[in-house]
Amino acid sequence: MTEQEVKDLLIETNAIMNGHFLLTSGLHSPHYVEKFNVLQHPAYTQKLCEAMAENFKDAGIETVVGPVTGGILLAHETGKALGTRAIFTERVDGKMTFRRGFSLHEGERVLIVEDIVTTGGSIKEVIEVVKRHGGIPAAVSMLVDRSGGKISFGDVPYKALLRLNVETYKPEACPLCKEGIPMTKRGSTGKKAAR
Repeated sequence: MTEQEVKDLLIETNAIMNGHFLLTSGLHSPHYVEKFNVLQHPAYTQKLCEAMAENFKDAGIETVVGPVTGGILLAHETGKALGTRAIFTERVDGKMTFRRGFSLHEGERVLIVEDIVTTGGSIKEVIEVVKRHGGIPAAVSMLVDRSGGKISFGDVPYKALLRLNVETYKPEACPLCKEGIPMTKRGSTGKKAAR
């Protein structure tokens, strides 16, 4: 899939939204990507994950890992496309880890997948989990990179299906707040921060 095809699909499914959003990073933004608006469609999820897998089909990937929640779907479908297994990380007492008996063998080559990336913090945590368990973080594949080119994972290569240059603001410098534009609530409870 081309970047434009990915963007068109996200627009078609109302996954790219406009408003005044609080991101999990604590920053504010006039745009938000609601991944589940597209991921609720299995055929679209499969198509996107096949594109994510295609970028790393020759990287010797043995396992695909994604963080809870969206990363579970992406890991599963990307692993299916690559013919590998798929596992996920979860937070326990605020710390990213493997649970449910998931493990890696020494030197296992891992593709880390993530849905929407703003700061890259969750991916960095997953990279550390993979290393702690003896795996090799071979690459990172993202659905959307909205960092504006600011992310880096050291020597781990990465590729996003779509790069969005979206403005983000510190709360105290947010022009949307200064204009009195109400915050658009996102998340399963309507109170969670957007990604």
